[in-house]
Amino acid sequence: MNIGWLMLNSAMIITIFMFMLWLLSLAIKNSSIIDIFWGLGFALIAWQVNLQLRETFLSISSFETAISVYRSWLITALVTIWGLRLSFHIYRRNQGKPEDFRYAAWRKENGSRWWWYSFFQVFLLQGALMWIIAAPIIAGQFPYFGTFPHILDFAGLFLWLSGFIFEAMGDWQLAQFKKDPTNKGKLMTAGLWGYTRHPNYFGDALQWWGLYLVALAGGAWWTIFSPVIMTFLLIRVSGVAMLEKTMGQRPGYREYAARTNAFFPWLQKN
Repeated sequence: MNIGWLMLNSAMIITIFMFMLWLLSLAIKNSSIIDIFWGLGFALIAWQVNLQLRETFLSISSFETAISVYRSWLITALVTIWGLRLSFHIYRRNQGKPEDFRYAAWRKENGSRWWWYSFFQVFLLQGALMWIIAAPIIAGQFPYFGTFPHILDFAGLFLWLSGFIFEAMGDWQLAQFKKDPTNKGKLMTAGLWGYTRHPNYFGDALQWWGLYLVALAGGAWWTIFSPVIMTFLLIRVSGVAMLEKTMGQRPGYREYAARTNAFFPWLQKN
């Protein structure tokens, strides 16, 4: 088993996974289900690699096995926790709602060809992104025989935990805020939202940098493009930038934006 074979197998698994999701989206006429399964897709990759490496771990020495198995399970556990929480959160948030406006707009724009075009524009494209971003999840589990325990493992775990708290707490605070009918039409500016306008996106990026440090400890230094791409997407494409366009027109948002950082948390400006 080599890293190239692991990457190829992961690409095949992702393609099958996206194909099945595409068929489901056709049945329920909702392409935005891809958002719900985004996190679960990474968890699937982590487990697929973990299980495939069982035989490889048995063929190396006991100390090297301890190093490799430890890091493989650490990465698998962190990705699984992140993916399950994110998918469950998006599922609850979207439950009972129509197709997301982005996919609905594409459906209207493409008309009768959307049923097949969506496979390429939505599912295959996001599958390719998932495969690229999952590089540290795949390569980080491969037995490079790094030092055990490595300071980078602890640093990565600390970053991941910090990011998980930011993302999960930010989502929870916003959900509780929206539950209160007296807050209808108001902006969430308290809690973590008083330090950054997007604590959930900041936390998400932090978790991926944490995962990269764990992979780096195992020798997968070359996968640094993964957290860079994820951070770029969260800030410039599907996260902060997109939400700022829709939120920018709401009353009081400009004032909130003037005193609160968009991404990196900091004390509010007076």
